[in-house]
Amino acid sequence: MSLIALSAGFLPLLDSVLLVLAREKGFAAAEGLDLHLVKETSWANIRDRAALGHFDFAQMLAPMPISATLGLNPLSVPMITPMILGLGNNGVTVSAELWARLADAGAPATLAAGPVGAALKRVVASSEQKLRFGVVHQTSSHNYELRYWLMASGIVPERDIEIVVLPPPLLPEALGSGGIDGYCVGEPWNTVGVKSTGAHIATVKAAIWRSSPDKVIGMRAHWAEANSEIVAGLIRAVHHAAVWCGESANHQEIAAIMAAPNYLGLPAELILPALSGQFDIGGGVTVSVPDNFVPYARAANFPWVSHALWFYTQMVRWGEVEHSSERARMAAMTFRPDVYRAALAPLGVPAPLADSRVEGALPVATEVPATTGMMVVGPDGFFDGAGFDPAEVDAYIAAGRAR
Repeated sequence: MSLIALSAGFLPLLDSVLLVLAREKGFAAAEGLDLHLVKETSWANIRDRAALGHFDFAQMLAPMPISATLGLNPLSVPMITPMILGLGNNGVTVSAELWARLADAGAPATLAAGPVGAALKRVVASSEQKLRFGVVHQTSSHNYELRYWLMASGIVPERDIEIVVLPPPLLPEALGSGGIDGYCVGEPWNTVGVKSTGAHIATVKAAIWRSSPDKVIGMRAHWAEANSEIVAGLIRAVHHAAVWCGESANHQEIAAIMAAPNYLGLPAELILPALSGQFDIGGGVTVSVPDNFVPYARAANFPWVSHALWFYTQMVRWGEVEHSSERARMAAMTFRPDVYRAALAPLGVPAPLADSRVEGALPVATEVPATTGMMVVGPDGFFDGAGFDPAEVDAYIAAGRAR
């Protein structure tokens, strides 16, 4: 049987792992797909090459297909997200010098977002020079989560802290040289910062917004419509990869695969923490973050429309787009739970029956109705206790969460 060739762009980050495993463990081939992975150097390259059709699909930042659909990119085309590449995986890492100041201001070495944010506010208030933090792209979950954390901690981005954009692999080097004071990035680049520059992981995505997406499969909408069977096969292949990745017995092999030069090009021991959730956060302190990266469990691959709409509200919040009901509708249609369900229906894989949920409504893991019986999702929610109801986007924006 001849295989259908597919090209996909990716960045050297742990959460490209599901695409890598789909290729390396034969899950893509089993679906009749010859998956060719192209390692890129920046999210801007991914964004532009995907829009031009150089890739059939790509590992993307979760908000990126939304911004493309809304016409916010230099080369914008309508895009969709039919599948999430796992939950979590981001961290906020700071220099050794800044961590010493945070610790003196009361920051605990526990990754707790609230107390660390409160300490950062005290440090910012006493600083003679404005601190500078790096993120991987303007239209990224990193940027929006960092800004949300800062604002909820009483720190106003731009006014109180400068935020700059750098590709993920360059952030530890920039921190080590003193070019930035901290950064928000996916693994393994937080761990690399700790090991190579003496940095400290201050908090993590799982502590800021639990059970939230970071990377997705993104593709041009017209290509997806014209190749629906290929898209379905891709979703099934990545599903099998996610299940395999979720087994702790496979972590050593996964780290060895991802360590290859054509993927992360790093020692396996720098990759394992993101898989195991056991982090050396700096200063010899080890912290367990069991939900740091969730590749499959708790509907981790399901493209919740509520996630798309929250990212949209943050685009409004930071002046990237003017809010309208039509733009909100376009953002909501970018995440496609219908495509995900249809692709996995032949396998009997459970998927939530609802397209959206109230973010922050589940303090503990909870059973919800699924396409086959019930399934467990959550816990979810933001560190400050605020919720987000996707049916109340106008009210959410008007109530001040939009600034």
